[in-house]
Amino acid sequence: MNFFYWDASALVKRYAPEIGTPLVNYLFSKVAVDRMKCLTLAIGEVISVFVRKKNAGVIPEDASLQAMIDFRAEVIDSADFKLTVLDDGLVFASLPLIQKYSINATDALVLRSSLDAAALLRDVGNGLVFVASDLRLLQAAQAEGQTTFNPETDSEKQIDLLI
Repeated sequence: MNFFYWDASALVKRYAPEIGTPLVNYLFSKVAVDRMKCLTLAIGEVISVFVRKKNAGVIPEDASLQAMIDFRAEVIDSADFKLTVLDDGLVFASLPLIQKYSINATDALVLRSSLDAAALLRDVGNGLVFVASDLRLLQAAQAEGQTTFNPETDSEKQIDLLI
């Protein structure tokens, strides 16, 4: 069984309309939330996108507030959505990925945490799909052997194969 590890670049599409939102919603409709994971740092990243979109006038304030309510209920306060805690060990373990793939520190943390989650899942016979729309991060994940899904470019058929 596959679990799904979310980068903020894809997770935000669940709560704020962007290219790829329909596929993210489709994935959420087909996969139980207890098979979804993200790094706690992604919470701040998603919220910052809500604020930027509101401040830029891309989404109205009431839509931004509703996005926050929905995000809080489905991810932050959910007993089922799995959050990976950011600690110093993860920070130090992620550093080599910055140089290896020329990615920023946040992306290295997300990638390292997803690689660690994938290893734990493999040990019990499960898989992990890394969900993101950041192309450089997706390339790094693929180079590390991860199965990836990009809601901006992939298809419903591909999701069905991964579920």
